[in-house]
Amino acid sequence: MRMTVSLCVIMVEITNNLKLLVPIMLVLLISKAVGDAFNEGFYEEQARLRNIPLLESRPKYQMRKMTAKEACGRGVVSFPRVVKVADVVSILHSNKHNGFPVIDHTRNGETLVIGLMLRTHLLVLLQSKADFQHSPLPSDSRGSRFIRHSLNEFVKPASSKGISIDDVHLSSDDLEMYIDLAPFLNPSPYIVPEDMSLTKVYNLFRQLGLRHIFVVPRPSRVIGLITRKDLLIEENVDSATLELQSTSTSASR
Repeated sequence: MRMTVSLCVIMVEITNNLKLLVPIMLVLLISKAVGDAFNEGFYEEQARLRNIPLLESRPKYQMRKMTAKEACGRGVVSFPRVVKVADVVSILHSNKHNGFPVIDHTRNGETLVIGLMLRTHLLVLLQSKADFQHSPLPSDSRGSRFIRHSLNEFVKPASSKGISIDDVHLSSDDLEMYIDLAPFLNPSPYIVPEDMSLTKVYNLFRQLGLRHIFVVPRPSRVIGLITRKDLLIEENVDSATLELQSTSTSASR
């Protein structure tokens, strides 16, 4: 298990003899070196056998010369904002992805990523059938959508694997309905430019505990800049004072 420090403390407490500290440390260091020469620790081997994507503490050296575009998958499966129920069921059956980008189009016809939709949330919507609609047009009643659901419905149970697509039973009429995904998606997923270093992307996954990250083309313009001073908001301050502080800080830069 490569628990050198913990095992050394345990052995010293068991023997209650500080004279054995140096021999125990020597034995543990030698045994760790021999073990590392053949394989990794017990927990790392178990994670590999169970196909758990466990990230190491440091990225590989080869990642310094790679970009996010070179590492991302090409077959991106996405949903439109208003999607047909039959298409949702077909996509959930055909792959095991946990998150899906939701795509919308502007008035100029440009493609716009409006958020991230989780697989578990899609299964909740399919099982409840409360948000099915006949029209393929976006719905404007966003506020009333959340009244039909509680937050506990979208939380994955800790004692089970949650809902699977096989647990959802829909009729032929249900498959012809539509769902507006806008009220239920995550409108601000983590996004990186396509030419970002893969080492930085790796560190983002490690430090933030991410499961998905979007790779998008390089933005054409900058709409603003955030510094540490912008994040230092004093308590008990009204909105007018806060706006003045933000303006003065921006002017000083």
